Amino acid sequence: MMGVIDVSSHMAGRWIPPGPEARAIRSAVTGEVIARAGGTPDAGAMLDHATRVGGPALRAMTFHQRARMLKALALHLKQHRAALYDLSFDTGATQSDHLIDIDGGIGTMLVIASKGRREMPDAHVYLDGEVEQLSRGGSFLGQHICTPLQGVAVHINAFNFPVWGMLEKLAPTLLAGMPAIVKPATATCYVTEAAVRLMLQSGLLPQGALQLVAGGVGDLLDHLGPQDVVSFTGSADTALRLRSTPNLMRQSVRFVAEQDSLNASILGPDAAPGTPEWDLFIKSAVREMTVKAGQKCTAIRRILAPAAHVQQLTDALRRQLGKVVIGDPRDPATGMGALVSTAQRDDVLAKVAELAPEAERVAGDPAAFDVIGADAERGAFLPPMLLHCARPEAAQRVHEVEAFGPVATLMPYDDLDQAIALANRGQGSLVASVITHDAAVARKVALGAGAFHGRLYFDNRDSMAESTGHGAPLPHMVHGGPGRAGGGEELGGVRGVLHYMQRTAVQGSPDILTAIGEAWVPGSTEVTDQPHPFTRTFDALQLGETLHTPAREVTSDDIRLFAEFTGDTFYAHMDDAAAARNPFFPGRVAHGYLLLSFAAGLFVQPDEGPVLANTGLDNLRFMKPVQPGDSIAVRLTVKRKTPRNDDYGEVRWHVTLTNQEAEPVAEYELLTMNRRARA
Repeated sequence: MMGVIDVSSHMAGRWIPPGPEARAIRSAVTGEVIARAGGTPDAGAMLDHATRVGGPALRAMTFHQRARMLKALALHLKQHRAALYDLSFDTGATQSDHLIDIDGGIGTMLVIASKGRREMPDAHVYLDGEVEQLSRGGSFLGQHICTPLQGVAVHINAFNFPVWGMLEKLAPTLLAGMPAIVKPATATCYVTEAAVRLMLQSGLLPQGALQLVAGGVGDLLDHLGPQDVVSFTGSADTALRLRSTPNLMRQSVRFVAEQDSLNASILGPDAAPGTPEWDLFIKSAVREMTVKAGQKCTAIRRILAPAAHVQQLTDALRRQLGKVVIGDPRDPATGMGALVSTAQRDDVLAKVAELAPEAERVAGDPAAFDVIGADAERGAFLPPMLLHCARPEAAQRVHEVEAFGPVATLMPYDDLDQAIALANRGQGSLVASVITHDAAVARKVALGAGAFHGRLYFDNRDSMAESTGHGAPLPHMVHGGPGRAGGGEELGGVRGVLHYMQRTAVQGSPDILTAIGEAWVPGSTEVTDQPHPFTRTFDALQLGETLHTPAREVTSDDIRLFAEFTGDTFYAHMDDAAAARNPFFPGRVAHGYLLLSFAAGLFVQPDEGPVLANTGLDNLRFMKPVQPGDSIAVRLTVKRKTPRNDDYGEVRWHVTLTNQEAEPVAEYELLTMNRRARA
């Protein structure tokens, strides 16, 4: 048997063991003391270390450098995840639960890293939106930029996901360029501490980028300022207490909360017994009640079904829940492990008793159930419990009280409008799901319930083979919800990164905006004294490097041959009288794609060289028709450079086509992959 783990904090570059006020942590499975944690953090030292050491080191890196760091951290954790599995069993989690918490956290970090490389620049400033022309001549422009906050992000996490709960906040924070202080829930902090040790031991993180508080936060919140962020996951009562900290309100400290949520799942009116959707709904409800022993902020708490199907659904759910094997999470036969602690078990039972006046228990008896491989009395075990509320429209507690465990309440609805109203009675949730094959049902729910839920999850026979499930927040999509769910927002790809950055409006000349944003802005200085840009490697090219081509006349024969060759014989290109009747054309005009082809012919350097491939174009606009006899010339400018690997990088070119009057006729951004200079 392992000895008791002393869970240490990592403050100002040092590991600090628990203090005399440390509390004991018991195994959820055996009830034995397995760890101790607690102490008083030195808030001043931690904040100074984060802002003086960690912040500057992170901000010196580009988004891509930070993204590569995240990927390396995730892969390091993946390599050592078995050690995290071994510890996590004592939280009551099964091996399947580990895949959600530990593997899910690692996967989330990898996705955020990938989005950082693909959707953010290899630069220090994130450009939020297009350039705004603020003057007639274009010499005064504006643009929104995002830069890292220069404080610290304090992450206060819940007990149910000691790894995912940390990494889903930490990944966007570090990618933004902000250091973090992580405060896990004490009940499972020994797993979080092990993950933090692995990341720090990897040597991949700059000093001061990550610190850990094992125990209470002390007066840390009283020392925060307007450059700091608090991100909290937990109960609504705790969120209110923390949010109300006078210093946080006085300093306007950003506070992000993800809290209690009475999530609903609706069985669509069309999902009758015998349909694929019926079977899918039962499987989904059972899974969400039992994964992590129901201790998920996204678990289904209210099951809404057509009144005509409630009895049949009750019977089906009772049968499936009765098959769930409860026991020692280390046993492969176990389908559901223990709750995190006996205190949490007792809290769930108290909440079920509170619901009893409105909802009778129809499945799962907490006084009589089997447990394999463990002592049901010493461990924090419960059976999955299904409640039934016959009159949900008249009930109140079932829409207000959350039993945070393997508990859900089944309730009938008469029509879809009532189902939507009942789902919204939760006053804001992280997720509501609808199992339906009727697109009209999905649309009605989206319009009627979207304002009350952070995520709407639709599933049916078409998507079920690849869908991820009601309870799975994905790093690509927003995680959070309005009202009772906290009013916060996490993840959502790059959106989650921007929560740790300041959006600033910058105004100035084109050259000023180019220098700030590290992307060439039309109207800024051009570099024209270099050889043809297609002969220059990725590394040699400069922002603003520009090629001006000679002009080429567009003839009637050009237009006719292009039409015959491509099959595009649209009347505006072939019939002068018909084109003249069109309000957009003065008469017969050249194809837009003919102009693009001629433009390529004007600026392409044909020899083998650094340009490896044309990978597409963005933001194409045709601004003025080109008639037979007109001429076009091209301006090709290096707008932005993005390294992809050691061998090549992406060049974004700004391309403008002008006619013989120097009027713009087309504009777009060309993307090429260019070879890098070899060392």
